[in-house]
Amino acid sequence: MKNTMKKPVVISIEKLHPFDGHPFKVKDDDEMNTLIESIQTQGILSPLIVRPIEDTDKYEVISGHRRLHAAIKAGIAEVPALIYALDRDAAAIAVVDSNLHREHILPSEKAFAYRMKLEAMSRQGHRSDLTSDQVGRKLETAEIIAQQSDDSKSQVRRYIRLTYLIPEFLEKMDKGEIALSVGAELSFLDEFSQREVLEQCAINDCTPSYSQAWRMHKADREGTLTTAVIQTVMSKEKANQRETVKVPISRLEQNQ
Repeated sequence: MKNTMKKPVVISIEKLHPFDGHPFKVKDDDEMNTLIESIQTQGILSPLIVRPIEDTDKYEVISGHRRLHAAIKAGIAEVPALIYALDRDAAAIAVVDSNLHREHILPSEKAFAYRMKLEAMSRQGHRSDLTSDQVGRKLETAEIIAQQSDDSKSQVRRYIRLTYLIPEFLEKMDKGEIALSVGAELSFLDEFSQREVLEQCAINDCTPSYSQAWRMHKADREGTLTTAVIQTVMSKEKANQRETVKVPISRLEQNQ
């Protein structure tokens, strides 16, 4: 990145805009309240990183979306920022790289972040097999992304697959109700089939196991996935969902 200003400059908040398609959520939670209080007492200690928006006097935020939100909440009119001259794709990659180090990242955030970075790198000339349905096929761009993150190449691919889930399953992913491998398998089903699975989850009060998700994905690849098949697969009792009855040892001894 080429910094057009070697030192931070003060920019009016009115001229700053969140990065278009920014995949990381900005929440009004306890951490945000703490950040607001810190900014009110000490100001913004770490400058935002922004890029000029072409043919305007405005800027797009690359790093510092939470600080910008907190500054607005704190009633601050101007913030310090470093200006970098970046095109859209280079900026997208920088947005992802500057946020992946955060302590708390939801699976859905990481999923769309990896996809944003992969697509940007692809437009820059890197090879991408994003449309491939074969998990085992080489994803050159995914491998590069993996080398720059804490996730393996296969994990990067699985996270990217999550972007094809319906919102309800993404929410279950974020709540930790579904494993990454399960979400990746479900993502290959079309929206209608995913909603059929979701309905069966409600009826059977369960979430799909990897085995169930894999079987439905396999049936989908073979062109045999129907509502009846989904119902049959999802009605199978999972080992970890069987009810168990605990009998006190004293009762067992009495029956001997």
